Amino acid sequence: MIDLHTVPTPNGHKISIALEELGLEYNVIPYDISVGDQFKPELLALNPNNKLPVLVDHDPISGSDEPMVIFETGAILIYLAEKTGKLMAKDPVTRFQQLQWLMFQVAGVGPMQGQAHHFIRYARVQQDYARERYVNESMRQCRVLEGQLQNQDYLAGDYSIADIACWPWLRALPLIDIHLDKDFPQLHDWFTRIEQRPAVERGKDLIHGWVYKLPPNFKMELDEKTWSYSFGEEQYRQR
Repeated sequence: MIDLHTVPTPNGHKISIALEELGLEYNVIPYDISVGDQFKPELLALNPNNKLPVLVDHDPISGSDEPMVIFETGAILIYLAEKTGKLMAKDPVTRFQQLQWLMFQVAGVGPMQGQAHHFIRYARVQQDYARERYVNESMRQCRVLEGQLQNQDYLAGDYSIADIACWPWLRALPLIDIHLDKDFPQLHDWFTRIEQRPAVERGKDLIHGWVYKLPPNFKMELDEKTWSYSFGEEQYRQR
């Protein structure tokens, strides 16, 4: 059995989608980061970086009696693919193409789009340069993906962990007023193709998905405690 410690974010939904695609049984252990759940000692014991999701496999591929604990979504997706022999090619050429696009997401798409979301939807001080910088970079990444999807259905070979990693983040693009159907036809077709998969339908709104229904550029008003847990003093307090 797998325990999934998670939150309803694009990073959390990557893993719930992968688990659904692979047909693995898992328990959901939800956290509320608005009240500081991410700093609970039991989570810090699993991930000293106090980020979610975290996967705990009680039937690990190591064969050990000890559960295997994995944080960082790229590592989790690779682990699940290796555990099951699915969603990652065995052919080394295609395999490393898929891993390249997985790294493109974890090193680029998530961090850049995350910053765009922060400065548009959360920052208390209007910072035009930051907004423009990160939105432009998010658009540039979409152009890269659009080019990769010319004449092929998925990012590298068959549907894989690379596609699963990217999809939830692109789902959030309308929140920063980027719309695939207007500017990126190949990427929009790819997005729709994945959205229609039954496992994606099951995994994409684990816990809840209300945030994706907000209007573009909606400003999130956080109370002082929530702000502190997410972006302020409490976030940086030594533990």
